[in-house]
Amino acid sequence: MADLLLELFSEEIPARMQTQAAKDLHRLVQSALVDRGIYVEAYKAFAGPRRLTLAVAGVPAQGKDIEEDLKGPRTDAPKTAIDGFLSKNGLTLEQCEIRSDKKGSFYAAKKHFKGRATAEVLAKILPECFSKLPWPKSMRWPQEPSYLVTESGSYITTEEGDRITVESRTRWVRPLHGIVCMFDGEVVPFEFAGVQSGNATKGHRFLSSGTIEVRHYDDYVEKLRKAHVILDAEERKAIIFEAVKSAAFVHGLEMIPDEGLLDEVAGLAEWPVVLIGAVQDEFMDVPPEILQTSMRTHQKYFSLRDPKTGKMANRFALVANMIADDGGKEIVAGNERVLRARLSDAKFFWDQDRKRTLESRVDDLKNIVFHANAGTVYDRAWRISYLAEELARFALVDPVRAKQAGYLAKADLNSDLVNEFPELQGVMGGYFAESEGLNPDIVIAIRDHYLPDGQDDLPEGLFASVVAAAEKIDSLVSLWRAGERPTGSSDKFAQRRSALGLIRILLATKVRVSLSGAISLVLLYMNVQRNERWEHALRKNLSHDQFNPIVDELISYARKNLVGLTDTDMFADNATSKEVLEFLADRLKVALREKGTRHDLIDAVFSLGNEDDLVRLVARVEALQSFLKTDEGANLLAGYKRAANILKAEEKKDNAKFDGEPDAGLLALPEEKALGEALASASRSIADDVAAEKFVEAMGVMAKLRAPVDAFFDKVTVNDKDAKLRENRLKLLARLRATLHQVADFSKIEG
Repeated sequence: MADLLLELFSEEIPARMQTQAAKDLHRLVQSALVDRGIYVEAYKAFAGPRRLTLAVAGVPAQGKDIEEDLKGPRTDAPKTAIDGFLSKNGLTLEQCEIRSDKKGSFYAAKKHFKGRATAEVLAKILPECFSKLPWPKSMRWPQEPSYLVTESGSYITTEEGDRITVESRTRWVRPLHGIVCMFDGEVVPFEFAGVQSGNATKGHRFLSSGTIEVRHYDDYVEKLRKAHVILDAEERKAIIFEAVKSAAFVHGLEMIPDEGLLDEVAGLAEWPVVLIGAVQDEFMDVPPEILQTSMRTHQKYFSLRDPKTGKMANRFALVANMIADDGGKEIVAGNERVLRARLSDAKFFWDQDRKRTLESRVDDLKNIVFHANAGTVYDRAWRISYLAEELARFALVDPVRAKQAGYLAKADLNSDLVNEFPELQGVMGGYFAESEGLNPDIVIAIRDHYLPDGQDDLPEGLFASVVAAAEKIDSLVSLWRAGERPTGSSDKFAQRRSALGLIRILLATKVRVSLSGAISLVLLYMNVQRNERWEHALRKNLSHDQFNPIVDELISYARKNLVGLTDTDMFADNATSKEVLEFLADRLKVALREKGTRHDLIDAVFSLGNEDDLVRLVARVEALQSFLKTDEGANLLAGYKRAANILKAEEKKDNAKFDGEPDAGLLALPEEKALGEALASASRSIADDVAAEKFVEAMGVMAKLRAPVDAFFDKVTVNDKDAKLRENRLKLLARLRATLHQVADFSKIEG
């Protein structure tokens, strides 16, 4: 067994592309080797600012023989097709056999490939693998590095005036400067992008000079480190993390964690050196989120904070790719000058944006299209405001303030700061609302209405949760009604995240709301916004105070008369409501999976069709899950399934339903009488307990059914020769099914 060392040395690779490129290189090379019968022990891929590296251990000197099953044309295919198959694969007709499938007979053959020397295989497949790397963005360049090019149609023109077709140039992420390919200590010769493979690479751009000759992975890593290059990105991340923590500690500060930035800067520096710079005091009255985002986005700086106060400090940590003779003083000074210019822009935007109120900005949302079939962001603002008002009543918070918060929530989208830093939407709205002196509840609701965006960041408080829930319901429903639905491979509007966020909010706050009702309201508002009076009022550019009464009147009238709803609209809206509810049920399974809640029990409760209050649904499911863990629950489920199977078979045989009440006078045997009496009593008790949301008590009533159900199946023959007795006993089983279905559809329960 031998080892393979592969390195692609190039101009700087964008940090965001490095990790995936290393994975793709690993995947492509491994797939190509396996296809040729070469199986290895281990792969390890690395990525850095100027190199992709793949180290492969345990590579055989020669591939295994391969036998490939070839499927040819139909036996009745034209002679040219058959001859083409034979010629392509070097076969004769005598070497083929005739096989058959559902479509008829066809020629087939087995072709044997003798394993080739691995070095020969590598020389052939590696250039193909390099050309297949799926870079998100790539460029073409001439194979002669000295060319200065300008594009002109399908040609480029060199300084000497020569024309080269675009197709003759190589497409890759950045121009390559070198390729190392060492197999068993020897160079594998091949060419890619005008670069010949060899055994030489280079170290750090500034901290080393000359070339480095390598033979194996171990001496490659060691020599790179001596040339101030740390190959492993994870090691670079660990060095940066510890260095920032230590440097901050010296100043009595701590690092504000930022995993994404840590990943990025690890892809920018081959030899990371952490330095500390200062933020000028004149910028410290700007909201910390603006400072942090500006430093992170534009300069890749880590923000620091005072552990005593928890507030952002006037210091930052930068990662240099250089060891400076002066200890980094000049580097820090230069970065501070650049940062001053960046923060001056941010402070200017902050000061300018506060000169306008949020309400004055809402009208500008008419110019921002949310979706071609779901209206503008201005339309959304109205829908969210009215839905927030309705939800507030369920949550017992101020509906007037909720309506105002919903209306203003999107107003910061046309501010200069959000245009510059889109990730600050919502956050800036909260700061603008605070600077206007709006109610603190409204400030927090605007700030948090996009939450949750992760596992822990729920909106702060019940009031903000109501507005955030309204935003997510409107987003889900309006996009669904507009024809946008997530697929297995695509969710471009993050509808799964919206659904999970809504579920987390409702379960955390215990807000009791009918999701069907909320969905219907959004659909109603969307139809109102298609009304001619809405369009006419929009064209008049009325103020909020003037427009509000018109909207109130339209919505009130629409609720009574379903204005704007054609038969087609109503059909589509019903379908939308059903699909969104099913989508939320699927997301609920995902949300509860980590808690150990069974997905089939959610289906069992949800499929009854009368449960769209998530808080009540989860309580019902949890009570059912606890019940089924008991002996009574497990045995009753078995009895239910036996009854359901009998009913299914007999209903199919008779082409009839046995849903009527059993005749008490025909209950002849003691066991069937006992079951009939138990079901009559249990049915009333379960109905009362479910209506009162006493789900644990309802399970207790069901538990008492176990004994009479077991006795019935032990002693009673359902399919009696007497037709009347048979029918009555089937009705008794149907009564058992209906009684249990008051709690859940037991046919959906597994086991």
